[in-house]
Amino acid sequence: MQYVTATEAKQKLAAMLDTAQSEPVTIRKQNRDVAVVMSSKEYNRLRGLNVEELEAFCDRMSDKAKKSGLTEAKLNEILASED
Repeated sequence: MQYVTATEAKQKLAAMLDTAQSEPVTIRKQNRDVAVVMSSKEYNRLRGLNVEELEAFCDRMSDKAKKSGLTEAKLNEILASED
């Protein structure tokens, strides 16, 4: 991963965007990481992973709930009482 200052990022935007096609570029401001620029392909890949992980988690929780005897009717009753 490459690191650039915020000032460098402003001055060399085109070069930073080119670099981001092959590796993420971290922008630092006052010695703190403030942003990461990456290719849209990598961004979409990461977003897809998050969705897959969430779906897998939901499936696991659903299986656990069913094995514990939770029915859809009982779940609706619980959710309605939360209001």
